[in-house]
Amino acid sequence: MVARVQTDFGGVLPELRRVQTSRLHPRFLTSLHYAEGDGRGRASFETTFDRKAGLITLRQGKEEATAPLTTEYHDPVSLLLWLRAFGAVDRAQAQMTGGHVLVQRLADTEVGGVPARASFLRPGGAYVYVEQAPPHRLLRLIQPTDFGPIEGALQPPRKPQPERRRRRAS
Repeated sequence: MVARVQTDFGGVLPELRRVQTSRLHPRFLTSLHYAEGDGRGRASFETTFDRKAGLITLRQGKEEATAPLTTEYHDPVSLLLWLRAFGAVDRAQAQMTGGHVLVQRLADTEVGGVPARASFLRPGGAYVYVEQAPPHRLLRLIQPTDFGPIEGALQPPRKPQPERRRRRAS
């Protein structure tokens, strides 16, 4: 399964596009490959989990490092998809290449009038809000940064517009 997230920053932040692509295990929602970049060329950051060789390979720019693959890992996108299936568990731990993330369930709330499950992620201090009813859409994400909190809200992809044909007057 492949998930692609495009984030367009603007407003008080410099205009910037980040494209994150996660290839993940369809049943466990753990990462098989993760790439991040501007979406126009080769990824600026990439992580590959090679189960046959038993290695994790991290590449940033021209630098590359490997480490033994000893457990299942999440990337930022697969973690969010995993949270969609998280359910009513009060606490959970997810392993990422930089360390583990503790997921703590918070009190249920509403986002835009839609009942939502709320989770708090540590380290990082992010809040994730997931729709309670199927299809369990990600409704809101708040990520603290040095510049202040960055807030993301669900925006369904735009439907392609049908091609219009011009009629010639005769």
